[in-house]
Amino acid sequence: MAEKKRSGKDRERWSQDVTEGSDALDLEEGVFTWQDPARIARSLKRSAESSDRRKSSPYRSAMSMLTFYVNRAGKELGADQREVLERAKDELRKAFGRA
Repeated sequence: MAEKKRSGKDRERWSQDVTEGSDALDLEEGVFTWQDPARIARSLKRSAESSDRRKSSPYRSAMSMLTFYVNRAGKELGADQREVLERAKDELRKAFGRA
């Protein structure tokens, strides 16, 4: 079977599609643009705990989505927003009692 080649624009947008159309979590709109790490963590926790489509624990699903965004979809993040999202990881750990 021949491998489908993707245009440059398609390659750039696949991570955006994953973030926006995740089948495992229903994310609040703009969650990764918020400036409050605790609010981001609460939202991700709420989304992960209410999902009946995720395949792993709520903690793992929430942390995976946040890490995915920082590593892929957020590669063009400014230093300030990257720091907010890194602090949101710490807040997420606290929210799940893993700090």
